[in-house]
Amino acid sequence: MRPGIEWRAARAEADSAQFAADLQAALTRTPKAISPKYFYDEIGSRLFEQICELPEYYPTRTELALLQGHAADMASVMGTQIQLVEYGAGALLKVRLLLQAMRREQVQFVPVDISGPHLLAACDALAGDFPGLAVQPLVADFTRPHTLPPCPAGAHRVGFFPGSSIGNFTPTEADAFLRLAAEELAGGGLLIGIDLVKDHGVLHAAYNDAAGVTAAFNLNVLARARRELGAEYPADGFEHLAFYNPAYRRIEMHLRATRPLTLQVGGERFDFQEGETLHTEHSHKYTVSGFQAMAARAGFEPGPVWTDPNTWFALLWLKAPAR
Repeated sequence: MRPGIEWRAARAEADSAQFAADLQAALTRTPKAISPKYFYDEIGSRLFEQICELPEYYPTRTELALLQGHAADMASVMGTQIQLVEYGAGALLKVRLLLQAMRREQVQFVPVDISGPHLLAACDALAGDFPGLAVQPLVADFTRPHTLPPCPAGAHRVGFFPGSSIGNFTPTEADAFLRLAAEELAGGGLLIGIDLVKDHGVLHAAYNDAAGVTAAFNLNVLARARRELGAEYPADGFEHLAFYNPAYRRIEMHLRATRPLTLQVGGERFDFQEGETLHTEHSHKYTVSGFQAMAARAGFEPGPVWTDPNTWFALLWLKAPAR
């Protein structure tokens, strides 16, 4: 196994510099808001794995059940001789169910993730469990320009983007990602998971678990800034806040100041009033028809859809016509 991009100190330094610049920009704008991609350092990635196992957090178990029940059908629409690209690959849990339904010698697997050490450790475990599978990990921010490994001769490229991670994007960002994916997956397609509109109580519980794991995950954004950037703020200065915003059909997560305080980072001071928040994530909820229409505008053609009995979650196949 050889990484598509080797993990080097220079890259880590560059990522820290980008984190610092983005955090300072986030704290300057009104309202204050930062990209959720900064959740996923090594600690944040482990916390998210714990979230996925919580009883309140339905998306992971629901999507896993769909994959367990329909992986063969999903693999069939993807075809044979493929380069399988997983965006935001993380722990490589769900893709295992797809790979079990495929002939390994006909697949080159390219997991893409921003958390280098976490990704490479997951790839080592995957390679041990799937001997003979060609694995080419790529440490990159897949929402920014990146270069995938060349597609093997005679193969076509297909994407896998589970977890309803696209819900973390703004509508503009989601459109940009889908257009990028339609271009780099041309001649193949994309299997994507989306969280569907549902009872608000179910949504609230999923993002406010009794064990406090989601709160720790949220608070880790600033803890990471303390570790990596030397940020200074009161240890008990922020609390987790998550709620459903029906006007935008999305869950919002914020870090709320518990009192008037100052956060210092990069030689600058940023004041918070009591109750003022740093918006850290939003998770949009979709209808199948609405998402298919958005994908069509980006250049995809709608295909088969798999949903659970509660219609809480869906996996959609989107065909990317050749260009």
